Amino acid sequence: MPAVIEIGTLIDRDPAVRGGRPKIAGTGLTVSRIAGWYRMGMTPEEIALEYPHLSLAQVHGALAYYHANRDEIEADFAQEEVAALNGPRHSDRA
Repeated sequence: MPAVIEIGTLIDRDPAVRGGRPKIAGTGLTVSRIAGWYRMGMTPEEIALEYPHLSLAQVHGALAYYHANRDEIEADFAQEEVAALNGPRHSDRA
């Protein structure tokens, strides 16, 4: 019989990893990354294939967290967009 996994153990936060944003436990992969792929139309199965070190249960756990905490994850998306727009500036000075 396969081991029973408590759903509450699939997602964690670590202030030292990804700024404390929710991530798949034991990885650095954030819930917002999984949710982003999902929002772009990928199925959970396709996401699991893209990240072979993840189980389908972990992907579903991340998506469950996203759906239960949509405002938090949407705020993460907004912060990532701002960071991308304000990314490193390149100087033309020689």
